[in-house]
Amino acid sequence: MTFSRIFSALLIAAGALAAVPAALAQSSQTYPTRPIRLVVPFPAGGATDIFARAVSQKLGERLGTTVVVDNKPGAGGTIGSDLAAKSAPDGYTLLLATSSTHSIGPSFGKVPYDAVADFTPITHVGNAPSIMLVPNSSPAKTVKEWVDLARKNPGKLNYASSGNGTVVHLGTEYFKAMAGLYLVHIPYRGTALAIPDLVSGKLDLLLDSLPSGLPHVKEGRLRALGITTAKRSPLMPDLPAIAETIPGFVAVTWFGLYGPKGLPNDVVMRLSTAVNQALQDADVKERLARLGIEPVGGTPQQFIAMTNADRATWKKIIMDRKLTAD
Repeated sequence: MTFSRIFSALLIAAGALAAVPAALAQSSQTYPTRPIRLVVPFPAGGATDIFARAVSQKLGERLGTTVVVDNKPGAGGTIGSDLAAKSAPDGYTLLLATSSTHSIGPSFGKVPYDAVADFTPITHVGNAPSIMLVPNSSPAKTVKEWVDLARKNPGKLNYASSGNGTVVHLGTEYFKAMAGLYLVHIPYRGTALAIPDLVSGKLDLLLDSLPSGLPHVKEGRLRALGITTAKRSPLMPDLPAIAETIPGFVAVTWFGLYGPKGLPNDVVMRLSTAVNQALQDADVKERLARLGIEPVGGTPQQFIAMTNADRATWKKIIMDRKLTAD
């Protein structure tokens, strides 16, 4: 190849490279031009799916397109999350992740993706608190009374979970650690299966999600002693925060919007702004309140800080308590 041909090839290659940022900038300015797929890594009808559908319509309206919810369940949210991580970073495949997929699962080291390096954080969308449930036969009427009872009877009281390595399991272990309690763990294949035994008094405690636990409280089948948010929740303002008795205790399931790694910053900010606007919609707020979910919002930087702290908390609990997901 002659020098002139080599020089011409280099000029063409340089021009192609220079066109890449320009194309990205142009796509960011016109984005979106087609429907967006929102991957939900859990089955249809679950809390994450219902949350996604409550927000997706308003999000689409803000973006001027359609946001299509695509359920990709399996392996505790791992399959859908891995699919989103491996998608093109063009803003047309997003992921509604949770603390299970991006804090707890990675802390056990059993996911095929890097929860930090393989994703672009967009917005912390919302939180779902849990409530401390006890049978009506329990002599404890407050969190303090229950903690005092457990301290006086080490190893004699038990708690249920939705299985080893789940949010319910880790949240209760966190509660045990902060309160200095010795409780017996009884895992179930879902909290719904534990409710009958809690109602009958065979179980002493369950930290269930607000959406699934609240109906049993309203029906008078169970007693709620506290909520796992840092302060009292506007969803249940009369229910004390457990942190009022155990300072610093917070255990919520968070929901957040991610894109694959390499998502252009302009697209990130477009999405973040649209999500924050959608969360302020009165209809969205009402639907989320019925689900027991508190909308959050905020910047990508705030989302990163929250997830880093959350991941560190669960990793410490897992290590200190020598917990396993098996």
